[in-house]
Order: sequence, then structure tokens, then C-alpha cells
Amino acid sequence: MKQFSSQKPPTLKSWSVRMVESTLQRYTLKDARWHYEHGLQVMAIQQTAEVTGEARYMRFVLDWVDRFVQADGSIRTYRVDEYNLDQINAGRLLFGVLDRTGDKRYRKALHLLREQLRTQPRTNSNGFWHKKIYPYQMWLDGIYMAGPFLAEYACRFNEPEIFDDVVHQILLIEEHTHDTRTGLLYHAWDESKQQRWCDPITGRSPHIWGRGVGWFVMALVDVLDQLPREQAHRQDLIAILDRTARALVRVQDEATGLWYQILDLPERQGNYLEASASTMFVYAFARAVRKGYLPQDFLFSARRGYHGLLQNLIRIDAQGLLTLEKVCGGAGLGGEPYRDGSFEYYVTEKIIPNDPKGVGPFILAALEMERAGVNHGVVE
Repeated sequence: MKQFSSQKPPTLKSWSVRMVESTLQRYTLKDARWHYEHGLQVMAIQQTAEVTGEARYMRFVLDWVDRFVQADGSIRTYRVDEYNLDQINAGRLLFGVLDRTGDKRYRKALHLLREQLRTQPRTNSNGFWHKKIYPYQMWLDGIYMAGPFLAEYACRFNEPEIFDDVVHQILLIEEHTHDTRTGLLYHAWDESKQQRWCDPITGRSPHIWGRGVGWFVMALVDVLDQLPREQAHRQDLIAILDRTARALVRVQDEATGLWYQILDLPERQGNYLEASASTMFVYAFARAVRKGYLPQDFLFSARRGYHGLLQNLIRIDAQGLLTLEKVCGGAGLGGEPYRDGSFEYYVTEKIIPNDPKGVGPFILAALEMERAGVNHGVVE
């Protein structure tokens, strides 16, 4: 087990550490919510703790989790009967804190989250509804929210049959959202074809949203990390990752190395280079190359994207704190007020600097690039 140090980080700091330090200046435990975006950001801090051995980071993670996990393994503010895939993602933190502490309540909390997925409503084709309030809908986001958690749970608690379910979710949504023209994926699919946002023939939403595809490729990489080599469809997932990654390289901005909010319409007025999608693609490409899921060539694309982030979307203030610019604050479909999935909807959603949905993947991307020996100027 890694020994953690309480010493201050060194003067020379990597970008991953600089962003963690900046985040801890802004984000305190009183801000914590059991929610996918908070979980993602704290998971990035947890991974930085593992890499650096910094005790303060691990202490923050443990304190964050303990704001929610109760003595009986229940999770404050979480309800199984909400059937919301978004609420599963923060549970990935529990694997690490269980390893570190051995505390049985974390195990109970993991089992509680698993129980939700045993009874999660499903489409007729056996795909998880994104939420109970979104019947018969699968969103790319949901593959990340539930898939990596379930795959790791299957490994930890010897439930190999779960792997087939995880793979099925990925194959199903890829089949129904894949765009043969671009090779990219539309944001969501309504099996019932009832939503105003969907195509009445295919059930697909109308646009290819950057972060949606980002969630999907991150999920693929993280699931592959857990999936047994002998699993029947492992090579199918690698093939999906490969063709999606190739499609993403084709729409990578030539000048900056970044990616657009709507990936396939770079010239359309109002579209912009968006941070969270760009960080997610850098992470997915770099990790997939390191793990052997993608050829080495994709590290070049990851380097271009990473350099583009540092050059164009990272701002450093007088105190040396980092801000990640141009993060889309949120984008969904349906609901109230109704989100129609139009181009105008996606490009006018609020932009929020340092939104956790960008900061978390930025840290993960930086960790992967640093593992690859790419640091683009470790600075004072």
C-alpha cells in the first residue's frame, strides 16, 4: 500500500497537482453533493493522491465520502427509488476508501448502489433508462454513470455475469446512436420514439454533443480496465473505441487541437471549442494507448489536445490558481423546462468556468499525459 506524506507538495508542480491545489482552494466539504459531477472531481483528486502519495488529498477524499456514508451503509441524500443513473457514479470512490480503511459501511454502501441497478427500469431491449423520469431513454452519459461502477463491482464481488450486462448497454446504445456519415454518436435514443426531441423513425436525438461522446469514450476505457480478457465481446468494445476515436480525430480542430461543443458542425455560428469534451478525449486517448486498447498514433492526438487546453483554455491568476475556461455547464434532453436538443439549445447553455465536469477530466487527462512523459512545461 502506498505511503502517504503530509509534506507540502514540491515547488515544481505538475498540471495535475496544480489543478488539484486550485480546486481545493475553491471547493470545500460544505459544497459537497452526492452527485455524478462532484464524484468525478473527487475521484480525480483520489487518483492524484494515489500517484503523488499526498496525504492531504486522500484525507479530503475520505472526509468527502464520510459526509454521505452513514454507519449502516446508507448514503445521505441518495434514494434507490429515484432510479437515477447519475447517482451511481460517485459510488466509484467507495472502492478506494474501502481498500484504504476496510470499513464495512463502505461495502454496504456499494451493495446499496448495486441494488438500484438490479431493479433499474429498462427499455424493451434491456437497456437502462437514464432516469425513472426519462422512460425508455438511453443517453450516452448513462454509460459512464453506471458502466465503470458495475464493471468494478463485478470484479470486486465476483459477479462475472454483470460483465455481460455492462457490455450489452454499450453495444445497444452504440447501435442506436451511431452516425454512419461521421462515425460519431448522437447524444441519446428514445426507444419509444415519443419525445419531441427525437427522430420519429430512429428515435435518435438531433445532434452530436461533444461531452456526450466524451462520457462514452471514457466509459469504454474504464470498463475495459475491468473487463476480463476472455469476455466474449471485449474485442467488440475495443473496435468501437477505435472507430469512435478515429472519428474524433477527424473532427479535432486543426488550429488548436481542441473539439467543438457540437462536434460535426465547426463552422456553424455559435459553436465553440469546449473544455470538458476536449479533456475527456485527451484522457481516453492517452489512457487507451497506455493500456494497449488504441495504437500509439492516438497519443499524438492526445498531445495536441492537451497542448490546446493549456494554451487556450487554462487561465492562471495572480495567486497561481488555475481556471479552466469554456466548460458547458450542463446539457440534457426533455424535462421541464423542455430541452429540445436543437443546435441553438446546446450552444446557448450556460458556460461555467471550473465546472467539475471539466475540472475532473482535466486532472485525469493531466495524470495520463504525465504518465506518458508529456508535461508541457512543469512550472514554478
